[in-house]
Amino acid sequence: MQRVVPFADWAIHAPYVIAINRLKAERNAVILGHNYMTPEIYHGVADFVGDSLQLAMKAAEIEADVIVQCGVHFMAETSKIMNPAKVVLMPDPEAGCSLAASITAEGVAEMRKRFPGAPVVSYVNTTAEVKAASDVCCTSANAVQIVNAMDGDTVIMTPDKFLAQNVAALSDKRVVWWDGTCMVHERYRAEDLRAYRDGNPGVAIIAHPECPPDVVAEADFTGSTKAIIDWVHAHRPARAMLVTECSMAANIADELPEVDFARPCNLCPHMKRITLEKVLYALHSMTGEVRIAPEIAARARLAVQRMIDLSRAAG
Repeated sequence: MQRVVPFADWAIHAPYVIAINRLKAERNAVILGHNYMTPEIYHGVADFVGDSLQLAMKAAEIEADVIVQCGVHFMAETSKIMNPAKVVLMPDPEAGCSLAASITAEGVAEMRKRFPGAPVVSYVNTTAEVKAASDVCCTSANAVQIVNAMDGDTVIMTPDKFLAQNVAALSDKRVVWWDGTCMVHERYRAEDLRAYRDGNPGVAIIAHPECPPDVVAEADFTGSTKAIIDWVHAHRPARAMLVTECSMAANIADELPEVDFARPCNLCPHMKRITLEKVLYALHSMTGEVRIAPEIAARARLAVQRMIDLSRAAG
């Protein structure tokens, strides 16, 4: 991590990393870390890292007694949905998500009234109540495959309108959407990418599909956080610009010393609420436990499991 974390900072981080890893063993706990976590969490204490799909699939397989979710609240809910008998801890329960906050179960019901008979595909960036009101979930990694697997000509997607629009461009289905956006990805502008490319000939621009469609059109590659990581590893461009949350570049920079990462730093303030100090306190005090009403969790589990099953079937 020497390219992204100054050595002197480890005088601060190391005691927390040591204490957290000791407590994990005592509590029989695992830590799931999203790709947007800071490097000291991503590399220092997380047992499994990945995007929303990877973490959802891993959550369904965990045998430990305790899961600590280093991400945002809907991710912790997903882990609890898939592991109702386990303790799931959220280091900061206030770590939310602009997408999850933009849609409710009532909003799903409203879309069903507007488009009778159309299946509802809800992004995993949603609350348990919204998942329970949906037919199936999706992530940015599998959204096209999930939409194409639905019956009928029209598919409702909630809550990210840009993801839905980008999926619609790759699907034969008629995709209709809820008017939600990610506060990180909505800020990128196509003209900014064009200006950066003009000043940096040969740069590889890689965008997340939560970005507006005109931004995606400027990119050399578009994909989920895992797909972005895989693409950079496979192609190893001399210079790369990751059009997503800026911790992504920090977390993979040391693995790819030959790649010069441009870092347009749009931070997710919710993700950055998760710190080593809060992870340690959650494990020490066993506070921040995620609880979901059993009837909501049961219905939400069907939507998440259907997503996992369809993803595995599609390879």
